[in-house]
Amino acid sequence: MSTSSDGHLPQQVINLHGQPVGLPVTGWKPPAPPSADPMQGRFCRVERLKAGLHAEDLWNAMSLDAEGKMWTYLPYGPFSSREAYSAWLDEMSQRSDPLFYAIMDQATQRAVGVASYLRIDPPNGAIEVGHLQFSPLLQRSPAATEAMCLMMERAFALGYRRYEWKCDALNAPSRAAALRLGFAFEGLFRQAVVVKGRNRDTAWFSIIDTEWPALREAFQRWLAQENFDADGVQRERLSELTACLRRQGLGPPSSAACP
Repeated sequence: MSTSSDGHLPQQVINLHGQPVGLPVTGWKPPAPPSADPMQGRFCRVERLKAGLHAEDLWNAMSLDAEGKMWTYLPYGPFSSREAYSAWLDEMSQRSDPLFYAIMDQATQRAVGVASYLRIDPPNGAIEVGHLQFSPLLQRSPAATEAMCLMMERAFALGYRRYEWKCDALNAPSRAAALRLGFAFEGLFRQAVVVKGRNRDTAWFSIIDTEWPALREAFQRWLAQENFDADGVQRERLSELTACLRRQGLGPPSSAACP
């Protein structure tokens, strides 16, 4: 028989030896890897990265971060020249894991950010989002949130069971972004890697497939046209919606009556 989770232990059944084991995974098949097809939203389009198509826009957008703060926690960058950045983009665009995308501003039709799927693991139904390069043109915008929603939507629609976000434990903005987007904090991997000659403890976050329907509804509610006034200012905060859902256990949308 199944026992309920206490918030720390996984759901379980008791086997013939009296031992707790995980629930059977029935009716699920390993999903396909994500495709290169574009993901279209209202504020942005997420499309397969192509250096020849996107490098100039991306260099111009990233160069607006004159101090280079956006590169601090990434394992690469800042880049010394347009040519160096373009060469890096070209190399990354040829890989299938990480699978890189450009984030296009719908209003200007220019590339303003980069994101990827990585650690793509169809046999276990796990996939990670990362390599996030959000230029000042994308940071703290509805397009940034929508891009993350579109990538989640694709992963769960394909049948992935687990969607991961990992970051440097000292990267407070990334940790806050993960929580705002509805990820659950899972803990720290201490001394996980060495990045740019520095120790990095890695913070792990995740969303699982049973949580996605309620979170998708929260994203749709936040991204809706009526949630923004004439000046584009939000009326409801996504962080409040997702925090409410987390408090209520992220059950079916109908049971998550967040105001």
